[in-house]
Amino acid sequence: MAPISIDIGFGNGLSTLHIAQLHSDWNHLGIEVHRSGVGQLCHQLELKQVSNVKIISADAVDVLEHMIANETIDRFLIFFPDPWHKKRHHKRRLIQPGFVRSMAQKLKYGGIVHLATDWQPYAEWIRDVFEKQAEFSNIAGNSNYCQKPDYRPTTKFETRGKNLGHGVFDLIYMRI
Repeated sequence: MAPISIDIGFGNGLSTLHIAQLHSDWNHLGIEVHRSGVGQLCHQLELKQVSNVKIISADAVDVLEHMIANETIDRFLIFFPDPWHKKRHHKRRLIQPGFVRSMAQKLKYGGIVHLATDWQPYAEWIRDVFEKQAEFSNIAGNSNYCQKPDYRPTTKFETRGKNLGHGVFDLIYMRI
């Protein structure tokens, strides 16, 4: 059976398309709540005749809870999730201890979660949440960030963040 990669919050879908083309021997699932991004990705998949991607237009928390079997996923990708800058909105951030535990249940042992953000306080939040979970190990070592892997394309949000003078932080955690 082909490895399975889930791209959570794929936005316009160009990263999902790029990675699916690079890893044509994998099965890819994109999860996105915004219909415009879903439509854009569907259009691009048809144009490029890419057939190894499936899409779910729903909230990722619900999808993981109700639609994904335990220990079946090889990789989660979460690139530039909304950082919800204001402290009173931090509860809306995708990366929360419960969601990280849910991803741990769904990942195969040795599977990875690759996250990227251009907002340093959110990078630190992500790092703190993951490093408190015994099921994950930071592949760069505790409290460290990774170099951007070759497979991760530059995204619209990454470009915008760099133009604003933000750094870009990649974090990769392995399920142990």
